[in-house]
Amino acid sequence: MNVEELTAIDVHTHAEVSRDGHTSLDPALLGASADYFKAHGHRQPTIDEMADYYRSRRMAAVVFTVDAEHATGHPRIANEEIAANCAEHADVLIPFASIDPHKGRAGVREARRLVEQFNVRGFKFHPSIQGFAPDDRMAYPLYEAIEDLGAVALFHTGQTGIGARVRGGGGIRLKYSNPMLVDDVAVDFPDLRIILAHPSFPWQDEALAVATHKEHVHIDLSGWSPKYFPPQLVRYANSLLQDKVLFGSDYPVITPDRWLADFETLDIKPAVRPKILRDNAARLLFRENAK
Repeated sequence: MNVEELTAIDVHTHAEVSRDGHTSLDPALLGASADYFKAHGHRQPTIDEMADYYRSRRMAAVVFTVDAEHATGHPRIANEEIAANCAEHADVLIPFASIDPHKGRAGVREARRLVEQFNVRGFKFHPSIQGFAPDDRMAYPLYEAIEDLGAVALFHTGQTGIGARVRGGGGIRLKYSNPMLVDDVAVDFPDLRIILAHPSFPWQDEALAVATHKEHVHIDLSGWSPKYFPPQLVRYANSLLQDKVLFGSDYPVITPDRWLADFETLDIKPAVRPKILRDNAARLLFRENAK
């Protein structure tokens, strides 16, 4: 991957369907998410199609699924399949994995194998869907392995569109996605690179506080159109956190085209824009050769 030739790096995209048509989550939850994002009719692209989409825009993208088998009973898409498929498009796709922390030692072994054999660069956690608090010691052996491997831990934070308006929220508890629960993780694993995903409604100030206070905590801007960003998020992105804020779309429910069009209207300093769109992610994901 030639980072210098890229216009942007999208650090937050979802593999929603496997090669054999298996979906990443229960169809009812995915349908509710489409309702929430007003994304009716959006296709669930294959990874090959995702590669074509980003390549045509001279962008790269981080790709992952969500492993929530313990809480939902729905089998995940195999991390190996996603990583191997991304490897076929290494010029534009960056594989992340997802491991349910409830898998214990088996999850730790899998994390090591995925990084060492499949070149996975990070791991996605969705505490609300996976049904665990990020500061639960159950997950600590997995964090320890990720830190030791030099990989990134990306945590969903804030409200989630998954389960929205479903009876009982589909059993999904929002409290687990308070970014303050990740603060303990950043203290106990001080060398772990962490991304707090999304504007963290209703805990935006908490996310800004953690990212400002902890050296290796970043924020991605996925899941919202930039025109809806809270003013304090824009202010910090323009100043104290200009080196720690990352472009993310939440593709396919929000497209980079829509996100970038709205980002153009945002009051972001010209010198900060390339940092958010590419340079901060390049430094985080490719520390050995980034600017």
